[in-house]
Amino acid sequence: MVLLTMIARVADGLPLAASMQEDEQGGRSLTDYQNQAKMLFRKLNQQSPDRCTIETGPLVFHYMIGKGICYLVLCERAFSKKLAFSFLEELQSEFFVQYGNRVTSVARPYAFIEFDTYIQKTKKSYADSRTKHNLSHVANELQDVQRIMVSNIDDVLQRGVALDELGNKASNLATLSQKYKQDAYSLNLRSAYAKIAAVVVLLIIFFIWIRYWWL
Repeated sequence: MVLLTMIARVADGLPLAASMQEDEQGGRSLTDYQNQAKMLFRKLNQQSPDRCTIETGPLVFHYMIGKGICYLVLCERAFSKKLAFSFLEELQSEFFVQYGNRVTSVARPYAFIEFDTYIQKTKKSYADSRTKHNLSHVANELQDVQRIMVSNIDDVLQRGVALDELGNKASNLATLSQKYKQDAYSLNLRSAYAKIAAVVVLLIIFFIWIRYWWL
């Protein structure tokens, strides 16, 4: 069963749309899991896997990234992993058609909250036992979900900090590399000037010698 659905922009973690049912899971409000999802969005970057399953207590997050947008669901562990990613595929296709050209320009959270109507409609079809057989057939056409990375929410959030630190180091390295290029350019320029000066001095000496010789 899909309990929570969220869509966010990867570049800055801005939530774009969400759908959540009021419920308690394992003694925790779904709001707690929603906050976890928001923290996860802020840890994602261009190096993050495009599909991942993240265990969090008795439940699991499944997410997929496409064209700079992250689509995430929170499910019960018993819910089919293939169906979960099939659900995400459908959301991705429809969301990008409706809002793809506006995603980069919005600044306020949940700018496309009206997409909840489509999420609810699609979620209902995945919960309807009469359609599960057909959905399972569609899901079987997806890539092998067993190869999708599985992690723990705490590990992911901690690794996110490490990725931020790595990003800072990479930025510093890029700065040092640029400084090295500038220094190398200046050194080569000075070397070229020195060679030109040496040639000029030799020519002057040569002309003086020729003039002295002929006189």
